[in-house]
Amino acid sequence: MSLFNHSAFNKMYQRDKMTLGFSIPTAKMSKNPVMENQLELARKIEDHGFAALWLRDVTIQNLNIDDNGQMYDLWIYLTYLAAHTKHIALGTSSVVLPLRHPVRVAKEATSIDQLFPERLIMGVASGDREKDFIALGVAKQDGGPLFKENYAFLERLLKEDRPTIHSDFGVMDGTDMRMIPKPVSSIPTMVTGFSKQSIEWIAEHGDGWIQYPRGIGQQMKLINDYRELTEIHAPGVFKPFSQTLFIDLSENPDALPIPIPLGYHVGRNKLVELLYQFQFIGVNHLSFVLYFSKRPAEEVIQELGEFVLPYFPTHELADE
Repeated sequence: MSLFNHSAFNKMYQRDKMTLGFSIPTAKMSKNPVMENQLELARKIEDHGFAALWLRDVTIQNLNIDDNGQMYDLWIYLTYLAAHTKHIALGTSSVVLPLRHPVRVAKEATSIDQLFPERLIMGVASGDREKDFIALGVAKQDGGPLFKENYAFLERLLKEDRPTIHSDFGVMDGTDMRMIPKPVSSIPTMVTGFSKQSIEWIAEHGDGWIQYPRGIGQQMKLINDYRELTEIHAPGVFKPFSQTLFIDLSENPDALPIPIPLGYHVGRNKLVELLYQFQFIGVNHLSFVLYFSKRPAEEVIQELGEFVLPYFPTHELADE
């Protein structure tokens, strides 16, 4: 099975081009989080033609901060959104592998892929939420080794029909055991951040890389290093680069960019110029995060869909 035939992957990713998506929720989650109007906004994002919606894997509410993910369990909420939308890609950014058993992750991912074929883009990570690790009884300092071991287990379950695996997490005996269901096609699995691994490991093992925002120069160097290493480990294979960008969209379309954490307060016209820079340095998909947005999410989605998205359209497939 090849990613070349994966519908969501090909709608989102092409060499030297960039598509746009959104992280859910499209609002800042306070200490009393409410998932208000998120389905309606997700449908609006899809109707405009954005490429993807991204969900996070946060288990425990940390009362010391206002950032609580999308509140609901990652897989349950992803299933809910998939059932109430039509075709938009649904990405995880990301499944925290040290806190989830690889057999369960494989079961959940392949079930999604069978029920909603070729819509899942699976980002995976080592996790950085200390309260989640404490609640689940996992040592956070073990996140790196656990991630690598879980990743290897998960990849074999997803890509081999009847693997025999002996692991601290359990045993799969391919002589009389088989994971069901099987994916419709190969599920794109992408490392998020560094996940306590080297860039060489990520270039070799991931189907792509999801990263956090950086200055243009820093991000360009990182992407160039990644591209060189992917060409060494997988010559000729396209492994896309994705990133988030926090935006507070100004009502003034010509407002100049003003840095905010992990992004910009900016007007739509200058945002287009910024996005062209990200595309030029090799970003293949960019997900907007409205955590710091002062305007209603519906207004921002409408404006971006009408005036920004046409410059970075979701790719059309030949058979559509």
